Amino acid sequence: MDPHLLTTFVTVARRGSFSAAAAELGYTQSAISQQIATLEADLGLPLLSRRPVEPTPAGRRLLEHAEPLLLRLRAARADVLRSAAAPRDRIALAVTPLGFTAALAERLARARAARPRLEVTVVTCGRERVAALVAEGEADLGLVDGLAAPSDPLRPPDAGPMTTAGVGEEDVVVALPAGHPLAGRAALRLADLADARWLRTPLCPLSRLRALVGDGFPVALEHRGDDVRTLIALVAAGHGLTLLPAAVLGGAVGGAVAGAVGVPVSAPRLVHRVELLHGTLPSGPAADLARALTG
Repeated sequence: MDPHLLTTFVTVARRGSFSAAAAELGYTQSAISQQIATLEADLGLPLLSRRPVEPTPAGRRLLEHAEPLLLRLRAARADVLRSAAAPRDRIALAVTPLGFTAALAERLARARAARPRLEVTVVTCGRERVAALVAEGEADLGLVDGLAAPSDPLRPPDAGPMTTAGVGEEDVVVALPAGHPLAGRAALRLADLADARWLRTPLCPLSRLRALVGDGFPVALEHRGDDVRTLIALVAAGHGLTLLPAAVLGGAVGGAVAGAVGVPVSAPRLVHRVELLHGTLPSGPAADLARALTG
């Protein structure tokens, strides 16, 4: 299948409109229609219904393959170009909302002090987007975070060949309202909280907790953003529990922020782990910063 046709198909499916896809890709609407027809003829199946414009069952299955394939193609191009590129004093760093810790900010400050002409742009986004930006060459380095057993690596999103390195670990706490009956405990077991009401949030996927402990962890409210202050406000108001790095809620036992209290998790043993992601890094500022961030 022609990557150009796949790109057109993905764009039409995402925009839900042939005309919007044409405007985004710089084609005429008739050219977009012809490209979709060519792809459908190649597969012998309709991929998009027309009114409304949305993927058919076969189209939804193709989307599952097309987006990762196109990402890998962009990643391959970026990796080849990056390996031959001249060093530059401008670096883009993509980070997840909880991935840029105070320790890493200090390491970045020292690296910038050692290279005063270095220009750094920091972009905050989700884990999948961080990996995609690094793979496509839009970001030189990425920082992703997640829950893990001590010293266990994370499983970064599949975005092509990429180097990963652990750059930090810290304890995890259960975030509770300050007035919660368990807020004064020295520690809590996750298994004892399986029947509590939890927040569904990308900052703490409940699927990870269920994989560690088993069934349970009913959803009280869904939080779709990546703003930590919003998440803490929801916890403080009693909308549900979540897990957070200890530093977010004061770092120590009983640490509190804006009406939410953090109680350490005693079992299973968990840490908040941060990893650095990057592709091929020729000698220069990006490679130097990668070494600085790994400590």
